[in-house]
Amino acid sequence: MPEQPLRVLFICTGNSARSQMAEAILRHLSRGQVDVASAGCHPRREIHPLAREAVAKIFQLRMEGQSPKPFDGFLGQRFDYVISVCDRAAESCPVFPGAPTRIRWSLEDPAEAFGTDQERRRVFERTARDLVQRIRIWMSLPAVSSRADLSGAE
Repeated sequence: MPEQPLRVLFICTGNSARSQMAEAILRHLSRGQVDVASAGCHPRREIHPLAREAVAKIFQLRMEGQSPKPFDGFLGQRFDYVISVCDRAAESCPVFPGAPTRIRWSLEDPAEAFGTDQERRRVFERTARDLVQRIRIWMSLPAVSSRADLSGAE
């Protein structure tokens, strides 16, 4: 019987920028081989427009079908990894069944950046690139790559 796909949940406070970008990036880099979702402890109403713009500019991704969601919709589901991309969400994250591996990536919230529109765009793009680097390193770990067919992934 084939093993279940690797399941990953990215979490952050508002689920409108960092975790949404991470979800789209992992789905893209893994060529859909990883079942990935994102959620927040206090989800915003919509994905931040500059988050959408950053992943579209850098990766030509549209984040279609993605929207901010609360943790509650995922309680009781099994995940292999729960990756928090902000400290506040890491501290308020609920317990998920099956004892998933928890990873904490402390990233500044690009939505809180000040400056001109161009400066704020650069902050979102820098966050997206940081996420790509972290996700690629995570994907190369033997425990991850052995569970998902990531041999041809970017």
